[in-house]
Amino acid sequence: MNIDESFPGKDYKCWLSKKKDTDVMELPFSKDNTLEEFELPPDWKEIFISKLGEFRKKYRSWQLYLDICVRCGACADKCHYFIGTQDPKNMPMARAELLRSVYRKYYTISGKLFGELAGARELTKEVLEEFYTYYYQCSQCRRCSYFCPYGIDTAEITAMCRELMTAVGISTKYITEVIAKVYMTGNNLGLMPKAFLKTLEMAEEELKEETGVDIKIPCNVKGADVLLIVPSAEFFGPEHWNTQMGWAKMFHHIGLSYTVSTYASEGGNFGIFFSHNDVKKILQRIAEEAKRLGVKMIIGGECGHMWRGWHQYMNTAAGPFDFLETTSPITGTDFGTPLVHICEFTEDLMKHNKLKLDKSRNDKYKVVFADSCNPARAMGLIETPRNILKQVCNNYVEMDPEKSKEKCYCCGSGGGLLTGEIM
Repeated sequence: MNIDESFPGKDYKCWLSKKKDTDVMELPFSKDNTLEEFELPPDWKEIFISKLGEFRKKYRSWQLYLDICVRCGACADKCHYFIGTQDPKNMPMARAELLRSVYRKYYTISGKLFGELAGARELTKEVLEEFYTYYYQCSQCRRCSYFCPYGIDTAEITAMCRELMTAVGISTKYITEVIAKVYMTGNNLGLMPKAFLKTLEMAEEELKEETGVDIKIPCNVKGADVLLIVPSAEFFGPEHWNTQMGWAKMFHHIGLSYTVSTYASEGGNFGIFFSHNDVKKILQRIAEEAKRLGVKMIIGGECGHMWRGWHQYMNTAAGPFDFLETTSPITGTDFGTPLVHICEFTEDLMKHNKLKLDKSRNDKYKVVFADSCNPARAMGLIETPRNILKQVCNNYVEMDPEKSKEKCYCCGSGGGLLTGEIM
């Protein structure tokens, strides 16, 4: 019998970081490297193992996830990377096992005594390369966690391993390039303040041409009721431009006092895919700007990693937000939080009849909604976007229940492989 022992995903690797970006982020062992000629610091092994020990003490959940997996395989066919590559190392429990085996070797009695018999292995350069390959073939979408009977958060294991690799000088170009741009310009795209303001002017001109109304997009206005934070693609990307046009029209229509900011012109948080420290630093920019501008509430646009950061880390990393209010300045609804998703805000407007809508104008469309991993699985924001769609169209169709809501498939983002890296 012929058994295929190949690992189809082993040749898919992200491009390595550039020194110009890792210098901005003040990462250790910053240098330009290539996958063919990669240099590790002399004591890389000691650094990695020491950091592993530090993390297992600091993050109790991570220690728990390393210990309790029984390798039942419930997650095996739930990962889109495994489905796409059919590489057994891309099964979530097998990918996590890559790091667990090293953890066992250095931090469990059985691993120290019995080695491979206990599922333990030495940390070598080849093992480190394996980490780099497979821990970036994970988009941290957490679909596997939804099906895990123990609730193991594989995304947390992935994030920690990426952070361990960063400690010895290994990181990816895409993530570090984006985070460095946030630190330099305030947004993922690297738009400087003057360029950012110019895009707002262009949008205002286009809105005037389309509607005949002078619709303004306020920026850096102190004392506004709301600070609006959206992913920067809405200010520049052609496929996202209409989103900006949409909320500008809606806010003008309801008379909302709001402002955007050149300092905090980015809602997205790539730190989610990289390190706790960067998550914190990016979130703190938003908190600082809310205080500087003296706003009462923050409304956030649609962005998966933005909202996982806001929903699960914001108050701990950048709070408390007791200087903000939790009630809508338009309807008086108490959201219970000063950080409100734009879909939640819009649904509330609809409930209070602040928006007059003609569903028949969309009768030519049959509409489905593809859930975003983080809002659906991390926030539980499931029915709100559906309720909005049902108010604006007559032909809403629900997707396969095994592939939507909490069970939705990832779009393939999440700081992992880019298209160019696998072609």
